[in-house]
Amino acid sequence: VQSSGDSAGSSSTIPDWDARHLRFNVESQRPSIRFTADRRGQRRCERAITAAGRTRHRPPMKLDDGQGLARRSQVAQAASPQEPYQSEDGSVHYSVCGNGEPVLLIHGLGCSGADWAPQLATLAGYLRLIVPDLPGCGASAPPRDGYSIGGFASALWTVLDELADSCVSIVGFSMGGAVALEMALQRPAGVPRLALINTLASYRDDWHKWGYARLTEAAIRVFGMRRAAKLFASELFPDPWQAGLRDRAAQVVGAVPANRYLSMVDALERWTASDSLDRITGRTLFIVGDRDHTPLGEKREFAMRLRASLVVVHGSRHGTPFDASEATTASLLALLTDQPPPTGDILVCDTPARAQALSRIGDSIGAQTMRSSVAPKAAS
Repeated sequence: VQSSGDSAGSSSTIPDWDARHLRFNVESQRPSIRFTADRRGQRRCERAITAAGRTRHRPPMKLDDGQGLARRSQVAQAASPQEPYQSEDGSVHYSVCGNGEPVLLIHGLGCSGADWAPQLATLAGYLRLIVPDLPGCGASAPPRDGYSIGGFASALWTVLDELADSCVSIVGFSMGGAVALEMALQRPAGVPRLALINTLASYRDDWHKWGYARLTEAAIRVFGMRRAAKLFASELFPDPWQAGLRDRAAQVVGAVPANRYLSMVDALERWTASDSLDRITGRTLFIVGDRDHTPLGEKREFAMRLRASLVVVHGSRHGTPFDASEATTASLLALLTDQPPPTGDILVCDTPARAQALSRIGDSIGAQTMRSSVAPKAAS
């Protein structure tokens, strides 16, 4: 990914691929790409991919202004189903859009698949995106056997099995990153690429994390879910130009029933993968905000143990996919198309203009492309 800056802020152009050969992945039974310098091989590759119905060649795309983001969001919206799918047992709602190799996008705590709208617009032009609501979130019913990270992972593998996608790249944010990591541990050979955003291998090995969880629980019990959500949103998006992101986060999280939210916090506290990281075999990318809740040094150690590439987004807090959507999208696209991670000026928070554009299109594009994030009134 090549980045360049101008007076209005940084922008990134996804370069066209000079040449490609097609090879066949025996395990996944899907074509994958390696780079060569042979134009005759490029033509063979393009013909083979086109014949397989999996064309990945696209003109260069800029991750720049809000208007461009809105246009790409409309394209992604047109490619996605108007109604979400539902797993056979009725537990998980999900949407599918785009064409290419399959990628699973897993949202964070208190959210739904609709929150991937800023990334969906670009990624759907290159990949087939499977975007679920975790059990008990968005339009998905609460799990019958209680909340656990392992249960979330098993439920999503069930969905992928129904789709006949046994080999899938996975992206997870925050709690969704824990679910993604657990999925990769359950089936290491089935996850060729893994992207984690502001995620940890354990939430119970440090008193700071324990204290943060206790403060979260206390705020909800004292102030109620809606007022506590406003406090959480103010911490995530404190800058004046992030008012739209802040208001939307408070609205979405505030609509989650308090007992569900606290049950998911408890599930995170009980889960750990610290002793199993050596079982991860796929190419891994770790995206972190340098102003997230937990120290950057701990995340660097985590990345080393995972043998992961580390992308640090300067000025970003915990909500990196939202306050640094451009850096997040460019980093994910690089991983998912087997390119080196981006560096330089793009690894910063979004400009005020882009943040405001995201807040304007967030509700309309996110809701129309994915689904309503209002949870069903099933018993929790």
